[in-house]
Amino acid sequence: MGSGQTVWGQLAHLVGTYGSQYVDGYGVTLRIGVIAFVGGLLLGLALTVLRISPIPPLRAAVSAYVELFRNIPVLCLLIFVVFALPEVGVVIDYEPCVVLTLILVSSSFACDNLRTGINAIDPGQIEAARSLGLSFMGIVTSVVLPQALRNVVQPMVTLFISVIISSSTGALVPLAHNELTGLVSRINTTDAMGIPTFLIAALFYVATGLVIAGVGRIVERRVAIWR
Repeated sequence: MGSGQTVWGQLAHLVGTYGSQYVDGYGVTLRIGVIAFVGGLLLGLALTVLRISPIPPLRAAVSAYVELFRNIPVLCLLIFVVFALPEVGVVIDYEPCVVLTLILVSSSFACDNLRTGINAIDPGQIEAARSLGLSFMGIVTSVVLPQALRNVVQPMVTLFISVIISSSTGALVPLAHNELTGLVSRINTTDAMGIPTFLIAALFYVATGLVIAGVGRIVERRVAIWR
């Protein structure tokens, strides 16, 4: 019981002393995650259109992009973006570096998810659209992408949660003082309370994942009615 009381006392101290900083750090994490996911989804949609286009070089280029960024570790890519780009004259702030990294990675997974969703569409619908005289873009925007998005709600929810969690890599660059994981690292350095310090951050991540998953289930039920 004593050790338990000690942990609870440490938690109370951390919340009382650093509560507002935790909230601010969580806000930075959410901002990075939401912007990166939306950017990755939009880029993934564009890549998907190119991936199913009738132009072989475009399909090959997108496939290479997806294979590259789907298989490269987020940390390795972030280090490259932060430290290699200035060597070629491209200098951007640290937070946009994290966002850009996550967009590149998440767009490759979004594109792959959408391809799975497209494969689940009845080919007869596409043939019917062609027989009606719809252009390639007309078929893609009216038939293919709307159904593909409905087919991959849960994979996209999982991707969103993954992007939020991966935003913790921002702790490895000077963004560390603002982002949630970097903040708790600094607090732990000051107060030397590793377990409760990171436990609070973990609760933020878990709660976020549960909320996103819950919203995803609601969306999935709604789109199931529209099918």
